[in-house]
Amino acid sequence: MNRLQARVPRVFLALGGLLLAYCLLPLLCFAPRFSAAWAGGWGSEELRRALFVSAFTATTATFLLAALGIPLAYVLARRDFPGKTFAGLLVQVPLALPPVVSGILLLMTFGPYTALGALAARLGLRLTDSLAGIILAQMFVASPFLVIAARSAFEAVDPELEAVAATLGKSGWETLRRVTLPLAWPGILAGTALCWVRALGEFGATDVMAYHPYSLPVLTWVEFSGSGLSGALPLALVQLSLGAAGLLLAFRFARWRIGPAETGDAPAPAPSGAPRRAGTGGEAARPSFDVRVNLALGDFRLDARFVSRRGRVAVLGPSGSGKSLLLKTLAGLLKPDGGAVSVSGRAVFDSAAGTWVPPERRGFGYVPQNLALFPHMTVWEHVLFAFEPGARDPDAASRALRRLGLEGLWKRTPAQLSYGQQQRVALARALVREPRVLLLDEPFASLDSHLRLRLRRELLGVLSTLDAGVLLVTHDAEEAYELAEEVVVLSAGAVVQHGTREEVFAAPRSPLAAELLGLRNVFSGRVISSGPRGLTIRYQDAALTAPPGSQAPSADVGFFVSPRRLSLRETAEPLATGTVLRGEIESVYPTASGSRLVVAIGEGELREFWEIEEQEAAAGRARGERVNVFVPASAVRVVGA
Repeated sequence: MNRLQARVPRVFLALGGLLLAYCLLPLLCFAPRFSAAWAGGWGSEELRRALFVSAFTATTATFLLAALGIPLAYVLARRDFPGKTFAGLLVQVPLALPPVVSGILLLMTFGPYTALGALAARLGLRLTDSLAGIILAQMFVASPFLVIAARSAFEAVDPELEAVAATLGKSGWETLRRVTLPLAWPGILAGTALCWVRALGEFGATDVMAYHPYSLPVLTWVEFSGSGLSGALPLALVQLSLGAAGLLLAFRFARWRIGPAETGDAPAPAPSGAPRRAGTGGEAARPSFDVRVNLALGDFRLDARFVSRRGRVAVLGPSGSGKSLLLKTLAGLLKPDGGAVSVSGRAVFDSAAGTWVPPERRGFGYVPQNLALFPHMTVWEHVLFAFEPGARDPDAASRALRRLGLEGLWKRTPAQLSYGQQQRVALARALVREPRVLLLDEPFASLDSHLRLRLRRELLGVLSTLDAGVLLVTHDAEEAYELAEEVVVLSAGAVVQHGTREEVFAAPRSPLAAELLGLRNVFSGRVISSGPRGLTIRYQDAALTAPPGSQAPSADVGFFVSPRRLSLRETAEPLATGTVLRGEIESVYPTASGSRLVVAIGEGELREFWEIEEQEAAAGRARGERVNVFVPASAVRVVGA
């Protein structure tokens, strides 16, 4: 596949090429001596012994570093703790020290006259001038190569994958074994190969800690000191070959992509009879939510409270309002500072009672915004992953695939699927265990409008078959109305309105709620009079009429006006059924169904913009034209009335 190539300045190409030439030049200078190196000294017993010493100690050191360094790398990548920055710097200290200095430090730690050296001697161990001394030296100087590479590999694994695994009932250890390690493994292996190469070639620290027995680097120095280049060439060739092999392995591992594991299972045949529904399938009580959450993250505070007895609830709000934080809290991925959360009568968190149910034991299905599909698993493996290893249900997995139209895709990995197919895989994985609650985080946030509409209809068809409760977060008011039965409006971490979708959209309780619900033409005014026939609201220098409400005269109110019920009039004569406002056309812009007018009402600081969607009103109009806007009483609705 062709990729767009960045335009690189020629001076960068020249300077970079110069460094490459400098790295290549010593190898080119060695090439004419290759025959002499190949012919001399290969059969010597001393070389074979040194080769064994280096290979044995480097391999042992690498295994020990892997056993200690991989867990350390994981902790540094995934945990915050006091002193983490210092720990990360401490790992890199050997890179900043000359190897000889490293050897001196090790000698002062493990030498025969130190406490550790004396203790080892009493146990019959010798830590200097021994294989153990070489291993200690190699471990110290090579450790950064493994730990840094492994830490980077762990950090490259999306934490959302681990979060989803937890909601699927996987413990931390099982998530590490089946998700994190397989994805980080190429980077870890590449770091391990580099670690082995560095340990194999260590000279300075080894020379100080264990001059005997000779390792390859030490023997090379001895031969060079005694015989010059001719005696050192065969040893140099051996080490060049081993180093090249190690680097090739590291390069190969770094480019390795883990493919799907063959489970040997195939989707089960369709069972006879009607398809099963998720949930209990019986006359189970409708899911309910009782949420009181207090959570502080930095300067942001989430303080959300609502009670719902509906099956499908949408949390609607703008970006940064705390929607995803609320969903992660319900899933158990974040622990609140206080409050309580109950789902269908079961408490999963209660700060007063000390109740905390971890995510793997909540039995909730969770689909994050990025879907968090495991790159190394096939569609079939995704749905099987939701089960415990000894309790896999191929029939249930097969039903989940068929229900979401994934029958022919079970061998594919996420990279081989369209976004819509990926979304259905994420849903199948979340639903296969028949969860009590399905949590959806912005399921269509990154899609274009056409695909969003189609997938929304598909998702609604799936959700309508569930006995499980559904709670989704979204910033799209139309999406919330179509998918949910109840709507929670969230802003700045607090609930500003909650009710059935019909109640919330028909009667927003504040101008802010009206704007979050996607309502246009939201303004404020003051009540002049209130009676059974309606309200009269002072807006700028006009009096608008509105349906009856509970607001008293002189009360400041917010109101919104339906753009579809506004029209233009030839004259400014007042009408009994509404009010005429004088304004100026600010813009005329096209929409999918025609054109829309934006009319500026008022002057200076009072200037506000009204949208009009009547198609005849936009015909032949131009920016700057003075117009009369007719506002019928039926188009005005007071916020909170």
